Amino acid sequence: MTHSQPSNGLSSRQQRILDHARKLGEVGVDALAETFSVSTQTIRRDLNYLCSLRLLQRIHGGAIVQDGVANLGYGARRRIAVDAKDSMGACAAALIPDDSSLFINIGTTTEYVAKHLTSHLGLLVVTNNINVVTALRGCENIDIMMAGGSVRRDDGAIIGGAAVDFIRQFKVDFAIIGTSAVDEDGTLLDYDPREVRVAKAIVENARSVILVADSMKFERSAPIRITSIADVDYFITDKMPGSTFVDKCYELGVSIKIAESNLPETAANS
Repeated sequence: MTHSQPSNGLSSRQQRILDHARKLGEVGVDALAETFSVSTQTIRRDLNYLCSLRLLQRIHGGAIVQDGVANLGYGARRRIAVDAKDSMGACAAALIPDDSSLFINIGTTTEYVAKHLTSHLGLLVVTNNINVVTALRGCENIDIMMAGGSVRRDDGAIIGGAAVDFIRQFKVDFAIIGTSAVDEDGTLLDYDPREVRVAKAIVENARSVILVADSMKFERSAPIRITSIADVDYFITDKMPGSTFVDKCYELGVSIKIAESNLPETAANS
């Protein structure tokens, strides 16, 4: 007797892989190969197919669940697009002159920006990101001010009303922000309303806003609006966005920079 393929077009093994991922949040190639007694190459093909359907998202060594209503775990997010985030971090850091002040908000990509700021001189960094403090606290030429408030255990974000009040005390030169998703119309989106309140305060109290977000953010969705690309001065990413988004940036004077790319800058404010 032959087994028919499920109506969703997945093989029995692919459906079981998806079930594992939904239960655990993420799956690894080696563990799946052992579980199903197949080669790692077979598992990679299965994962690539599931990712092509946007059911999963590849990370180094495996895949995670593609979810539009809840954010991915911080550990999983840290393993997504690592090289791209490092390049974007270097690109953003190159925009920050010595002797300037800046906000850095929560996010795995903003952490990479902080790591590339360690050789800067005379910076004042205001942050709600414990991981940024860890990256910079050994730098004698950088002063750090940390927001107070509730600590989100998953990622070390300081969120809530107290953090918003702290941020509003400042008017800094630059804000370095991340986002969980970017709509084609230029809306920046996230999941946690407490985090969004802090991000809004950061954007409102900076003279220049630098958004760092990899191209996969265009493939995701999130339910809460942070702001619009109209409030951003520089958008740093790893691949050229779609023409609709690029045209909008051009009209608004938003400078798009492709990290470690030979492509020319695409918008105004150059």
